[in-house]
Amino acid sequence: MVEISDTIGLWERSLIAWPDGSRDTTTYAGWLQGPALFADLRQPADPPSFAGAACLNDLDAPHFGWLARQEGFAGRLVRAGQAFEWQRHIDFQCPTSASDAGFLEFRDGVLVEVGRDVPYIEHWHPALDNVTPHYAMRLEDDAGHIGYLVRAGTLFMFVRGRATPLPHGKTLPDLVASSDAKTARTLLDCEISLGRVGQEWLIKRSSLPYRVGADLAPYLSADGSQVTTADIDENGAQLERFWRVIENDTAKEEDDTHRGNAPGHPRTAAKITGRAP
Repeated sequence: MVEISDTIGLWERSLIAWPDGSRDTTTYAGWLQGPALFADLRQPADPPSFAGAACLNDLDAPHFGWLARQEGFAGRLVRAGQAFEWQRHIDFQCPTSASDAGFLEFRDGVLVEVGRDVPYIEHWHPALDNVTPHYAMRLEDDAGHIGYLVRAGTLFMFVRGRATPLPHGKTLPDLVASSDAKTARTLLDCEISLGRVGQEWLIKRSSLPYRVGADLAPYLSADGSQVTTADIDENGAQLERFWRVIENDTAKEEDDTHRGNAPGHPRTAAKITGRAP
C-alpha cells in the first residue's frame, strides 16, 4: 500500500489518459510533495516567446492564451479511505466543486494514479534520488496572499496565490479572453515556480515565465515565524515579500536528523541556505 511518505519528492508525469482514448504526453507536469503539503505545476507544450517580457506589465495578448491554459495548485495531500485527495488551497485555475482524488499504486517503478471521481489515469516518475532535507511551509502576508514553500533535496517549489480568488465555476481562458489587457494580467498573476537549490534558489520553471532565472532568496527569521522572499512588482522593480509562517510541515525524522546547526533546515538556519546536508 502506498503511504504519503512514499510520495515525498518531485514527480514528473509522462502520461494522462481518459476513457475516450484521448491522452496527453506533452504537457509538463511536476508535483513536489512534502511531508503533507504539496505544490504542482502543469504547463502546455509550445509556449510563445517571452523574450523581452521582464515583468507582469510586459505580458500581452500573444502570451495570454497560453498562460491561461496552465494549471497548478498547492495544498495538502490526505488519505481518503483507499484513495488520496489533493486538497487545493491555491489553484491557478478557477475553483470547482469536484474533488481532486485518486488511487495510487506502484507498477514497475511508476507511480500510477487512477481517478476516483473523474475517470483518468496518470503515470508519474520520480525525479529525485535524494529527498533530504524535505519540508514545507504554508505562508500568509498582510495583503491577503497565501503562499507555499515546499522543498525536497535540491528542488523547491514556491507558490503565491492571488489576493482576490477567481470566481467559482468559470474558466480562466474564458475570463482572460473577455478581459482587457490590464485585467487579464491581474487574473494571471499567480506564481507557481519550480527551481533548484544551490548557492541560490534559482527558478527554472514558472507560471510567470519572467521569473525564470530569478533567485527566490528565502530567509527565515530567527524565531521561525517569518519568511522573506525576493520578488519584483508589476513594473519590474525589486521588492521583498514578508510572510508569516502559518504552518511548518516537517517530518519527524527530519526534526531528529536536522536538529542543531545543519544548513538548509527551516528551524535552524536564519537563511534558508543553498546546500542540502
